[in-house]
This record gives sequence, structure tokens and C-alpha cells, in this order.
Amino acid sequence: MKIVVLDGHTLDPGDNPWTSIEAQGELIVFDRTSPDRIVERAAPADIILTNKTPLTADALDRLPGLKFISVLATGFNVVDVQAARRRGVPVSNVPVYGTDSVAQFVFTLLLELCHHAGLHDASVHQGEWSGCPDFCYWKTPLIELSGRTMGLVGFGRIGRRVGALAHAFGMDVIAQDPVRGGDPGPTPFRWASMEEVFARADVVSLHCPQTADNQGFVDKTLLERMRPHAFLINTARGGLVNEPDLAQALNAGKIAGAAVDVVSSEPIRPGNPLLKAKNCIITPHQAWATIAARQRLMQTTAGNIAAFIQGKPIHVVN
Repeated sequence: MKIVVLDGHTLDPGDNPWTSIEAQGELIVFDRTSPDRIVERAAPADIILTNKTPLTADALDRLPGLKFISVLATGFNVVDVQAARRRGVPVSNVPVYGTDSVAQFVFTLLLELCHHAGLHDASVHQGEWSGCPDFCYWKTPLIELSGRTMGLVGFGRIGRRVGALAHAFGMDVIAQDPVRGGDPGPTPFRWASMEEVFARADVVSLHCPQTADNQGFVDKTLLERMRPHAFLINTARGGLVNEPDLAQALNAGKIAGAAVDVVSSEPIRPGNPLLKAKNCIITPHQAWATIAARQRLMQTTAGNIAAFIQGKPIHVVN
């Protein structure tokens, strides 16, 4: 089997080798692939691995030898899965690999909003503490989470893990999800409507997939329901948020702050309104990228390939 990786750099920038996949075929890894070279580079492949490089219906029609696609992520919207299905090409993803890493990162962002540790570290290194007449100071309000409410939009694996961490911090947990399936485990929580989550929560954290129906659903209407001291966190997909509306809400003091690890167009464009919004933390889509999570992603992808070669594909999304 010839295996082509179209954009392998983020999964393995040098610390996460492809050994388990190399053992299964002739492997070619491209760090990045521009749109005009996708078909050229993918043409020899029986199996394509892609993270964010799109495989459109047009591209798939030009790859007659393609037999299998494995997406190096949980989200698979980069592949036209229906076009692949029509061609008889199964598409697999990696449904579970970054739950703990993403949930941990949610609290990295939230605690930074609560304490602005980076700002205070910088002020100390700039000499502000050594010149201070008091033994301590703070440049922003310092916020305790215990007794506050975490509102989760999306209550799947990651949402439930975030809920468990919120409960450990002493927070109440409310959740909205159109699919209320499965035992949520020991974390106390209650279901709420979308409107109630935004109106009651002190922190709203997004953990839902992006679909055609929820594009930009976090808009002016929902943001105006939020409390003026509330925070919004997005580690899911950038397109869930109407970014001009969020920037306006931040700049007008309608909400106290936001932290986003994802934006509508990545890498972020210089004109994105969130870049100039007040109290908005932006990180470069890194919540998923701990070495532990990337190693799990690599091993699961190797398992996807092995299962396909054995004629029993797993984690198929089409």
C-alpha cells in the first residue's frame, strides 16, 4: 500500500515519528500541501492521510486509485465524505485522542482570564514589584471560580470532562446538547436550554461540532443574554462564533472577556476583529497538541490503516 500524508508537520514537527504507519506500507510525508498540488501529490496513493488539507469532490474524482482516507483529527469536514462514499472510499477519523488535553486547555484559558498570570509575570520582570511600596499588588480583578456556574454547549466526551473539572473547582454545571445520550457519570449537572446557558452561566464553553446549521450561532442575540461579568471560551471550531459580534460585545463591555483557541479562518487573518477586541485571549489552535494527545492520534491512525488493510475498517464516518 502506498500511503501519502498531505500535511504531517503539525502531528510530527520532529517529536512524534511515523514508525507505526511506516510499517504498513510505502509512506510519503509532506509537511504541507498547497491546494494546487493536492491531486499531484495524492495521485500515487492508495491511502491518504490529511489533517486540514481539503479533499473536495473534484479532487476525489481525479484520484481513481484512492482506496481509503484517514483524517488526522476528530473533525472530518475537510473531506467531502459523501463524494468519497459515492466512490466507495471509506473515510475514518480519530474520535478520541485529545479529551484530557483539550479540557485541560479550557482551564488554562479560563484561569488566565481569572488571574492574568502572564500580565503579572511581565510586570514583575519589568521591575514593577521591586518598586512597589506594598508586598503585593494586582493589575486586574482576581476571580474565584468556586460557586460560579459553568455552561457547556455540547456535552460529549470533552464537554463532560470540562464539566468534571469545573465541578472539582466548586462550580455548578449546566449543559445544552441536542442529543442527551449516555450516562454523564458522577459529575453533578443539569440540562438547560441554549438561552438559559448563555443567560445564567458565568463561563460559557463551546464543545459542539460545527455544522451548516450552527454556523455563527454565537451572535449578538446570544451574547446580549450573557452577564456583564461572564466569559466565553471556544476550543471547538471558530466558525461557531460571529466574530464581529463577539468583538463588539467585548469592546462595549457587554461581557467581561473571551478566550479562543480557534477562529473562523486559520491561520488568523490580520483583519480579524478579535485581534483588537478588549480582554480577548487568542491562542493558535493548540489545545489538541500535547505530545501525549499527538501520540494517541498517531497510534489510532495506525490502527485505522491496519483495520482497513484487513478488510474491516473502523471509525468510518461515511
